[in-house]
Amino acid sequence: MSSKTKTVIFLFSLVAAFALLPFILSTYRLGLVTSALILAILAMSANLLLGYLGLASVGQAAFFGVAAYAVAIFTRSVDGAAWSAIGMGLITALAAGVLFGPLAIRTRDIFFLVIMLAFCQILYGVAYSWRTITGGDDGLPGLVRPELIAGISLDTPLGYYIFVVIVFLMITGAFWMLVNSPFGLVLKGIKDSEVRMRALGYNVWLYKYLAFIISALIGGISGVLHAYFYGCPNPADFSLIHSSSALLMVILGGPGTLFGPLVGSLIIVFVRDIVSSITDRWLIVLGLAYVCTVLFFPDGLLGTIGKWAEPKISEVKDQAAASTNTPLEAQSTADTLLPTNPSE
Repeated sequence: MSSKTKTVIFLFSLVAAFALLPFILSTYRLGLVTSALILAILAMSANLLLGYLGLASVGQAAFFGVAAYAVAIFTRSVDGAAWSAIGMGLITALAAGVLFGPLAIRTRDIFFLVIMLAFCQILYGVAYSWRTITGGDDGLPGLVRPELIAGISLDTPLGYYIFVVIVFLMITGAFWMLVNSPFGLVLKGIKDSEVRMRALGYNVWLYKYLAFIISALIGGISGVLHAYFYGCPNPADFSLIHSSSALLMVILGGPGTLFGPLVGSLIIVFVRDIVSSITDRWLIVLGLAYVCTVLFFPDGLLGTIGKWAEPKISEVKDQAAASTNTPLEAQSTADTLLPTNPSE
């Protein structure tokens, strides 16, 4: 079975699971799944940089928060313009990626981490201090979900869950096509060796810049969904917790895998919910999860499972091939032992 076939089968299984969840889970648990899907999109933006370029980013919350604030500010200025507000949020996140990208991609490794963190903290400071526009530490409460988008009522938890699922599946499909396109293959080549790709004539800077912009756009989509889900963008949207959580989701699920961000997001959101009901210090558990993942699952859960299962599958295939070929080989051996002349 080819990798493409496996991905399609898993995607359809995922659609079936998403369709069944509203009948199984309570409204509260369904809200957790909705939150996990929104954060999975944010983690997908980090996965594009880490899994396909080798750039670990703790600044994805910058695009996440910028888009959330843009939606709230535009909605307050223009009443009833839901699609326009969503478009403004995405354009703002895209613009942030376009403007900051040339500076960020000049660096790599720890320097990329630091500069992305600095960018995020600058925006956090602006959101916290500029009270006339951002509302300061109070944020911008009162953001109401549109009553109707594409025939789906977003006022109810179920309606918004369906909307988020549709957006998530669209982003996942687009992401899969992107990373399996010639563009995605070039990104993988850059991750392996920038020098080699330059020698082959590729404009490494341009490819990294475009990937950074796409990552910013995906992060912005997550921010828009988050803004409508909670209804109150605030400076915490730019916090290190959001960025580090997104990075941890990628590392936990598996960098460079299609569904790794989703797996990591579901684990983090539900573990956080369980632990926070016991103690307020759930960040300690988050840190321990990060350390354990790096130590015991360096390729993430999906990556580790894939590496473990691949030899097993190959072994089963070899055994099946051997059992299939044995009668033929035996017949061939018997034929060589038979005399060629019947009279002999």
